[in-house]
Amino acid sequence: MSGEPTLDKSTPENVWKQKLRPEEYHVLRQKGTERPGTGEYNKLYPEDGVFVCRGCGQPLYTAETKFNSGCGWPAFYDFIPGSVDKHEDLTLGMRRVEITCSKCGGHLGHVFDGEGFPTPTDSRHCVNSLSIKFQPANK
Repeated sequence: MSGEPTLDKSTPENVWKQKLRPEEYHVLRQKGTERPGTGEYNKLYPEDGVFVCRGCGQPLYTAETKFNSGCGWPAFYDFIPGSVDKHEDLTLGMRRVEITCSKCGGHLGHVFDGEGFPTPTDSRHCVNSLSIKFQPANK
């Protein structure tokens, strides 16, 4: 045992507050949103690798599913099976679908379907850069 706490849905908020920077905590644990066009991964289009949850490290999206949606946040057309949970979000006076990490429950962003993007799924996972970390593939 390393003494590190398990980072999952049962992790107490005081542990998250110690582990995450304030802006990461705001997005991942308090369902905040970073300003459009400001995230470090908004315009990053790597050839190979995986985007993992910044909170717990679970793999969420492969680099090949990232695309330029022009929305101001990283966009993915599909997720790694089992890695993302979807929840109805009625805030802001409209119906949206929130996406969270299935392991730790961290807020990732929202998913929008049927917008007409030329992707295999016609789905856009609009994800905060503060919710994810990119890990290049080992070559």
